[in-house]
Amino acid sequence: MNRKIITIMAVIGGVLVAAIVGLYLERNSLLEFMAEKHIRRIETTHGLNIAYDEMRLKGLDEILLRNLSVVPDKRDTLLTLQSLDVCLDFWQLLRGSIEVEHVLLDGLDITLNKQGTVANYDFLFRKQLTGATDEPQEANYALQANRMLHLLYGLLPSNGKLHRVCITERENSNFVTLTIPSFIITENRFRSEVTVLEDTLAQYWVTCGELNRAKQTLKTELYTSGNNKISIPYIQRRFGATITFDTLVYSLTKAGEDPLTITGQAGVSGLEVFHKALLPQAIRLDRGQITYQFNVMPRSIELDSATVIRFNRLEFHPYLRAAKSNRMVEPNRAVKPNQVAKSNRAWHFIASLSKSWFPSDELFGSLPPGLFSNLDGIRTSGSLAYTFFLDVDLEQLDSLKLFSELREKDFRMVHYGATNLGKMSEEFLYTAYENGQAVRTFPVGPSWEHFAPLDSISPLLKMAVMQSEDGAFFYHRGFLPDAIREALIHDLKVRRFARGGSTITMQLVKNVFLNRNKNFARKLEEALIVWLIETKRLTTKERMYEVYLNIVEWGPNIYGAHEAAAYYFEKRPSQLTVEESIFLASIIPKPKHFRRSFTEDMQLKEHMEGYYRLIAERLFKKGLISEAQADSIRPEIEVTGEAKNSMLP
Repeated sequence: MNRKIITIMAVIGGVLVAAIVGLYLERNSLLEFMAEKHIRRIETTHGLNIAYDEMRLKGLDEILLRNLSVVPDKRDTLLTLQSLDVCLDFWQLLRGSIEVEHVLLDGLDITLNKQGTVANYDFLFRKQLTGATDEPQEANYALQANRMLHLLYGLLPSNGKLHRVCITERENSNFVTLTIPSFIITENRFRSEVTVLEDTLAQYWVTCGELNRAKQTLKTELYTSGNNKISIPYIQRRFGATITFDTLVYSLTKAGEDPLTITGQAGVSGLEVFHKALLPQAIRLDRGQITYQFNVMPRSIELDSATVIRFNRLEFHPYLRAAKSNRMVEPNRAVKPNQVAKSNRAWHFIASLSKSWFPSDELFGSLPPGLFSNLDGIRTSGSLAYTFFLDVDLEQLDSLKLFSELREKDFRMVHYGATNLGKMSEEFLYTAYENGQAVRTFPVGPSWEHFAPLDSISPLLKMAVMQSEDGAFFYHRGFLPDAIREALIHDLKVRRFARGGSTITMQLVKNVFLNRNKNFARKLEEALIVWLIETKRLTTKERMYEVYLNIVEWGPNIYGAHEAAAYYFEKRPSQLTVEESIFLASIIPKPKHFRRSFTEDMQLKEHMEGYYRLIAERLFKKGLISEAQADSIRPEIEVTGEAKNSMLP
């Protein structure tokens, strides 16, 4: 019996040895068969022509590839590669995992070419049709992130040499070329020089860092070999923006499994950003750094509050979370045949920030020069504390929660900075702008013949405007959180910026201090100036409202209550009736389009009925008119002033 078992084992062993020897001898045929199978599928799916002269195995763990080319159908050549030698970890390969040990690459040329509307890379953006599925496919973000990290660290070699690498982006007559003469990796460390040509400009970069699979860490640093700043190519042509910096550092480490935790740092020094949508001049940031921690779960991703952002002298810990809701929402459109149905679960976002008491000058001293032009050079003393919370469920927008509060303790303004933020307290010159161009300048005070002191304006007009624009003006401190929340809900529903939730103080600051700056940064500067004016009472509420009623636009080149009363009704502001006052309040949001409120026979349109009833009811509750008067008010006025001429056919 033992002899039979020995004989059987010998036969099996012989067969296995023969199989292994056969596989070894035929390994190149097997490799070529598998490669051709995948290449044909890729060619068919993406419309590519892929060719090579040689692909073979050297030993059991080294792949050699010679003269590879990738050419999209009826397009210019996308990629050529002269030679590639890749040495894999044999034991990891047996386990079904790919880990690159060593790479030798020579002559890689990638050219992204676009002429007119035709590009040799447009196949990347074509929608691929796949088999239909009955159920929405749920994304597992932790699984996807793990796969990406495993692929990243698996492909990062411990040693390698990359020679003559050239990447070119060309659009019509413009181009950007990145050339790497030699990229050498030795014991997980690398350093390389990069030549960047953009049309007629040349830059010389240096990059260095560490690729460590064992520690699952990637670190890199980018700077110039000379004294010049690095200028990011392409974005000037594509977006009209300029971004330059001295040094950029970045690191990424997989730090945990359950939940998947990714940590790292990103920092930049000497950053300058210019785009006309931000500011007429460049924004400068001396130092900016983030030490981050991402936690990735199957259905959510969060930026942990252990994250630290350093912005010049300011430091804070933000928290962000994005998660797919448990509830299903109705899809916007039906899934087309042969397409994979995507998950239609709604997103749920949470953001928070809490910074306890800190020196106020850490905030105001960290404002980038040029970004907040009115606050340049401002100096303060005392302490500040800030709390912010936002909770948005895109399926239940009406449940949106928003809280933002900047508190002060012993706060004092030592120096105003570039602009006197208290100038509204006295007579000052106001300039009205349209599309960034000055159209009219006049003093807001007694020296202007059309100036209307607050007590010379009809109480009906004062209250009608206030109830229409900001009914709580005399009670709030510059902001109405509920109004901002409602505006945000509405904007999210219509998917555009339709409402702003502005108070009268915010409108004043926008027009008096920021009228020329039509850009994104203006809202941030506006909020800071409003907070400063209201917190330190730089201008009284009564004077602010007086300024507002004297500079608000009420028609084409018509500014202030004095001009408005004369333009529409040939009256003084003190002589206006209830109906006339409500009409003037109604056209403040769109004063140049006041004609749209009238029919061809110069009667107010029927849709004004609801607005008149609303304001009349509020005037009654404030005690300015009786209940009987409020019930009898209708949208009926007679335009007798100069405005009548512009309304005639």
